[in-house]
This record gives sequence, C-alpha cells and structure tokens, in this order.
Amino acid sequence: MKKSSSVFTSEFIHRLQLNNGILLVVRENPTADLISGRFFWKKAGTMWEEPEKAGIFHLLASVITKGTQNMSSLDIAETVESMGAGLGGDTASDYFVMSIKAVSEDFENILKLLGEILRSPTFPEEEITLEKQLICQTIRSQQEQPFKVAFKQLREKMYGEHPYGRSVLGTEETVSQVNREDLQKCHYDHFRPENLVISLSGNITLAQAVKLVEKNFGTWENPDQNLTLNSLPVLKVSPCDMMTHQATQQTTLMLGYLTVGVDHVDYPVLKLLSTYLGNGLSSRLFVELREKKGLAYDVSAFFPSRLQPSYFVTYIGTAPHNTNIAIEGLKQEASRLCEVELTPEELQVAKNKLLGQYALGKQTNGEVAHLYGWYETLGLGIEFDEKFPEIINQVTPEMVQKVANDYFLSPYLSVVGPEMPLN
Repeated sequence: MKKSSSVFTSEFIHRLQLNNGILLVVRENPTADLISGRFFWKKAGTMWEEPEKAGIFHLLASVITKGTQNMSSLDIAETVESMGAGLGGDTASDYFVMSIKAVSEDFENILKLLGEILRSPTFPEEEITLEKQLICQTIRSQQEQPFKVAFKQLREKMYGEHPYGRSVLGTEETVSQVNREDLQKCHYDHFRPENLVISLSGNITLAQAVKLVEKNFGTWENPDQNLTLNSLPVLKVSPCDMMTHQATQQTTLMLGYLTVGVDHVDYPVLKLLSTYLGNGLSSRLFVELREKKGLAYDVSAFFPSRLQPSYFVTYIGTAPHNTNIAIEGLKQEASRLCEVELTPEELQVAKNKLLGQYALGKQTNGEVAHLYGWYETLGLGIEFDEKFPEIINQVTPEMVQKVANDYFLSPYLSVVGPEMPLN
C-alpha cells in the first residue's frame, strides 16, 4: 500500500491520506525519545447514537481493550504495562478517540497491539456486564451532584431530541439494553479506515510513520455501505426556568445560551468571551460576583467546541439565601456585554490570557497529537492551529458587543438547591 500525494506539509508537520482512506498527521519532534498518538473516528460519538442505544460508544470505549481474538484483557494489560506505555479510549459528542504513548523503541509494539484491538475486538460478555454496572453506578452518582444535575436539565431543555441533549454515558435504561451484538455492529459500522484520523507526534519521521501505519492498518478495508446521519431536529431558542430541589449546602445556578459550532464566524469571539467572563481569578465573573459582592463559592463560564450549535454557560455556586441576587448578577454581566463595549485594554488582556493558555496547551506530544487530530476531525484542518491566534488578534470591541447581543439576550436558567421561591 502506498500513500497518496501529500495534501499538507511543512518542515516538521505532515498530513496525507492513505489509499484506504486513513488520514495521517505526523508532527516530527525528536527532542524527546517519546511518541504519542491519537486515533479519531469522525462519524462516531453521541451524534451517531440511536436514542434507545444512548451511551453505546462510551460502553464500547470501556470494553474494546478487554479482549481480542488472540489476547485476553489480562494479556493486553500486561503487555501495555511491561512497556510502561499508555493505551485508552474515550468518546465525545462528535467523535471517538483512542490514545497511545510509548518510548520510541516500543512504539511499533504498542501500535501493533492497538491494531489488533481495533480490528479484532471480541467484547467478552463478562466484561460488558461489569462495565455496564460501573457506568450505571456513575450515572446514579451524578444524580447526587448539583453541578451535574443543573447541567443535565439545562442541556436537555436546550437541545430537546437533538443528540447534544443526551449524556455521553447514556441512561441506566439505555445502557442496560446494549448487548454484545449491538457493540459488534457499532464497531463494524463506524470503525473503518475512511472514518479514521491518525495523529502522531514525537520522535518519528514521516517515512517511519507511514511504514508502521501501512503495516498495521494497510490491509484494513472499508465496508460497502455508507454511514449516513439521521436528520437532526431544528434547534430553536426557547428560554425557560428550571428548578430541582436538593438538600444541599449551596445553590448551583446556570445561565445557558444556544450559540454556534466551530465553523461559524462567531466561534472565536465566543471563545474569547468565555475567557473574559470566566477564566481565572481576574475574570469578570470572579471579580464582580465573588470579590466585590461575595456571592460565589465558585463562578465561571464555559463554551465547548462542537460541530453543531454549542452552548455558552455561565454558572455560580452560592448560598441559598443569595439565589435571586446571584441570578440577577449573572444576568447583569451578560447584559453589560451587550450594552457597553469592552475597552481595548480589557479585550487585550483576554486575548493574552486565551492565547497564552492555548500555547501552554501544546507542550507535550500527547497534547499536540490530540489537537491536530481533533482539528482534522472537526473539519478545521491542522492549519487552524496557525489561524486561530490570528483570528483572535483581529477581534474588536465592536465584534464582541455584536456577538453578545446576538446570543446573550435569551438565557435558559437552571437551578439546583434547597427549595425557595425564584423572583
């Protein structure tokens, strides 16, 4: 099997597609004798689950390393540990990912092991039963965590029947219904070369990477049928208030706003706003609601990157008697962004913080491999790593105010805490 012509290359970073459809990204970094890899499946994750099988990808991530045609779960664990290597799987709303890391001399062996795991998993019944029990225990434990409860009711109300409204864990009911045949079919349908992005970073050359990937995955063929996504419900903003009563020492409050996906022009501005509002001890929410008003045990904001319209959330943990004041405080900070432009100095501080943390998030081979593979999986391309700082630096106070007015006027409110009336 030969590689196709390279579609991107630089002195140390390469991207090319192999003949069976695998997209390979290689970042050469000989400074340390280590190699990390991320294996992303694009058409996988919560977006591709049937509602009655919600959580199947998370369960698959838990059991795919528990046995192959030639190795038991113990064999796999002992092989990984004997090399001092790392191997694991995870899932998200928009993708499924497997991770490996090893010193250079062991990388061929860990890649060979991963190849066997990916191409011939057996999904032993006893392992499935055990993992289902553990997942259901996690789901039950989350029902006692105010932050998880508040976010769950916010997400479900905001997204309705859209897959983003569901947890990657699924529910106790749906997880209990998944069987071995379901996992086998899920694996057969989604784990195909044309759906795979392999991102490697470390002490490895492009030629070495191509040779190893071809050796372990070159004969892997794609199924005949295509993967097609069911039509998704149209998302509409329908603000509402939600309250769950729990006998807790504090009240957890969330304001949620339906926004945009990663391919939208407003995405970088919202990333910058999440940094300005909720990132660190100098963020606006921390200074205004905790330092000045003493309302917050915990206060922040988050805006995850998603293919489909994402959510922008501000939240605060406060004393129950401060519930209404804290709600008003969160709303006032959002309104203030809509009504008053940030000063150039305020905006520059937020830019410096965001871009500084972005640079610090690329210090290890694992972080770089994940970032490049993730960008390819989301359709942004590895070029986005260079574009992102440029885009952020071009954001103006006028752009920030416009985006705030476009998205921050209609919040969903989610409250979890002791019973008390809301104004």
